[in-house]
Amino acid sequence: MVAFDFDGTLTVRDSYTAFLKWRTPAAAWWLGGVRLAPAALAYLFHRDRGRIKAAATKVFLGGVPRERLEADARRFAELYSRKLLRPDAVIAWKRWRAKRVKLVIVTASPDVVVAPFARGLAADGILGTPLAYDAQDRVTGVFASPNCRGPEKVARIRAAYGEDVEVRAAYGDTSGDTEMLAMAAEPYYRVFSGRP
Repeated sequence: MVAFDFDGTLTVRDSYTAFLKWRTPAAAWWLGGVRLAPAALAYLFHRDRGRIKAAATKVFLGGVPRERLEADARRFAELYSRKLLRPDAVIAWKRWRAKRVKLVIVTASPDVVVAPFARGLAADGILGTPLAYDAQDRVTGVFASPNCRGPEKVARIRAAYGEDVEVRAAYGDTSGDTEMLAMAAEPYYRVFSGRP
């Protein structure tokens, strides 16, 4: 298999923040930023990206029905895939596709948001951070598993594809990809710079 990080690797910027801003009216976005201020301040001390992401999820998506969220994610991908995806990363993706390897996106972003992009790329799999839903199938504002970053990326790859999975190549752009890159025969760090 070949593993690609999503945000900053396949895309030019963080897709989840872009998605939240896209689906939130300007006044609500500003108000949400105010509500997130305590979590942002706490982040300066704990440096846990999962906690700040969960806080943003609760503020901007708490109570949203799963069906609506999935529809919004599909629409966002339709409108923004050409603006977000790096052309040189897509070329590398297609080169690997021609070699008939299993192509998997491994991302800390919520899988529901990245899934439409993954379908557009004909990915063989996506390993992301799943959101939790309540009994009415609405977003609770917490994650259903640990944030898919750092060592968790390796754990998720092995859980999905087996302990002896062969990662032929991996692509990443941050310290959150270090462990995934280390398990690959061909690690590629920050090799894409193309802009749409």
